[in-house]
Amino acid sequence: MKKKHIYITTLLSLLLQTAPAQDTLHTEILVLGGGTGGTAAAIQAARMGRKVILTEATTWLGGMLTAAGVSAVDGNHNLPSGIWSEFRNALYKKYGGEKKVSTGWVSNTLFEPHIGDSIFKSMAQQLPSLSILYRHQPTGAIIKGQQVQGAIVRNLNNKQVTYIFAQQVIDATELGDFLAMSKVPYNIGMEANSTTGENIPVPATNDIIQDLTWVGILKDYGAKADCTITRPAGYDPTEFDGSSTNYYNDKSRKAPNVDAKKMLDYGKLPNKKYMLNWPIFGNDTYLNIIELSEAEREKELEKARQTTLRFIYFIQHELGFKHLGLTDDEFPSSDRLALIPYHREGRRMQGLVRFNVRHIATPYTNGEPLYRTGIAVGDYPVDHHHKKNPLAPQHLEFYPVPSFNVPLGALIPKNTSGLIVAEKGISVSNLANGTTRLQPCVLLTGQAAGTLAALSVGLKKNNAAEVPVRSVQSALLASKAYIMPYYDVNINYSLFESIQRIGATGILRGTGKPNAWANQTWFYPDSLVNSDTLLMDIRPFTGKESITIQEKYLTVTKAIELISAIAEKNAVIGKWSWKKTGQFNKQIAAAWKKWGFGNFSNNQFITRGQFARLLDATVDPFNLLPVNHQGQFSLLY
Repeated sequence: MKKKHIYITTLLSLLLQTAPAQDTLHTEILVLGGGTGGTAAAIQAARMGRKVILTEATTWLGGMLTAAGVSAVDGNHNLPSGIWSEFRNALYKKYGGEKKVSTGWVSNTLFEPHIGDSIFKSMAQQLPSLSILYRHQPTGAIIKGQQVQGAIVRNLNNKQVTYIFAQQVIDATELGDFLAMSKVPYNIGMEANSTTGENIPVPATNDIIQDLTWVGILKDYGAKADCTITRPAGYDPTEFDGSSTNYYNDKSRKAPNVDAKKMLDYGKLPNKKYMLNWPIFGNDTYLNIIELSEAEREKELEKARQTTLRFIYFIQHELGFKHLGLTDDEFPSSDRLALIPYHREGRRMQGLVRFNVRHIATPYTNGEPLYRTGIAVGDYPVDHHHKKNPLAPQHLEFYPVPSFNVPLGALIPKNTSGLIVAEKGISVSNLANGTTRLQPCVLLTGQAAGTLAALSVGLKKNNAAEVPVRSVQSALLASKAYIMPYYDVNINYSLFESIQRIGATGILRGTGKPNAWANQTWFYPDSLVNSDTLLMDIRPFTGKESITIQEKYLTVTKAIELISAIAEKNAVIGKWSWKKTGQFNKQIAAAWKKWGFGNFSNNQFITRGQFARLLDATVDPFNLLPVNHQGQFSLLY
């Protein structure tokens, strides 16, 4: 590996000697890929005052949300976090409210792809330190030893090559292409459960990935219109047998449970448009193009385009929807299909940590407390598309999990500095990718990647792993982004930040609940604090096993005793009079009233929300004991 890096560096040095000066750029942060994650990363880093260059192969921003046409948002409706919340609010404003975008039954938020592109571009245009190079694609990495120092990009219009040097590079390409260029280890396909420890039977490691989809958007041109396309080559209606009850002849296929109208209403968009991303004998296609050249990819991807064209002809000709035709006011493409395919997965980096379904299903008891390092949240089930590949396991749909947070270490390579990963290339297992791949979660991991890059530059850290976990989380909270996935504590709740911080310490733990398409974790801020559970979870901070609480629930008196124990053990200094019990009690009584908690009494039971606020304001456990990327408390920083 080292010899290869020396060779690449030497080769680039020779090339740079002949490269024109105007073809060399310098920036603080380079984001490769203006997809869902890359756009969020670039916007966030620029908002934090860093100089950013974003490269994008198309002329659109937003990737799968826009250019790929998957404009029916999956998940996070009840977790309005960060840039995802901002984007959704912009849609509400554009269309006239929440109900105006709840047009299809697959999602609460559906919109026209070109509107999403315009929203992201509007966000970007407000940032003078953000430069965007459209129609540019990475072709190589600039590496010195184990440090990524930039990328070589090619203008797809005139083939001109530019060398861009940066202090931090973010790989936000759709398939993790820059990972391969940077020689960062990665995985493709499924891992055996004996490797991951996940309780979902995958008997052997393989290279199977999820089906991809080339989305088309249909528009209603009126009852008298005939928009039927030319019969595609190889068309056979039996390909789509069972996609709806209106065409179901082969009874060996699973019986459909929707008629044709409901199938189309699945992805009904505003302004009488319909997104075609139908997995049940619809337009999914199995292709694994990840390791192919660009020319080879284009040839293979034509199969996905043709699948969608055949499905459109089927809808028009067999199902009778002749008045629905490919929209003429969405994508600037010759065939009116989406600009890029919807890739559900690509390369997955081997990061500082590998996030898997165990961490999602049992965040507090799996032995690795990665939840303490959370930087993005999600609530969608583990959803895999494998219907078009009979060799793939068919049992991976909607595995029940609670809502979850993605750990910071999943964005950072093990042994490579100068590089951060976003989009679907983060370090997760194949199974976990089935939920981390969804649009809001990718927006938020992208925002976290931009945050991490901005802090790395500000701290002059080439290796993003040296940036304290709590610093990244604090910056995200300041951006109104969640780090803990609490269903019942939203951004407008007065105790939101305190509960987020205390939740990330594990002192007060949430309760996970699988819930169909919108999983949950409840904090229960108005519930009383269970004494037995608390004493176990707070021990890393008190260091005392001798503290006992007779009552089932925590009182204010005992809460003050625990806070004093934390202050004593950790030599906390500040405005609070820890060692003067009477004075300390008066300070808390005054704060209690200021926080709007009502009448104060030492003997009253304290709620989880009140205790979170009290801990946060006094001893600040979130910052008191730093955590490493494995979620273990340490004094590393």
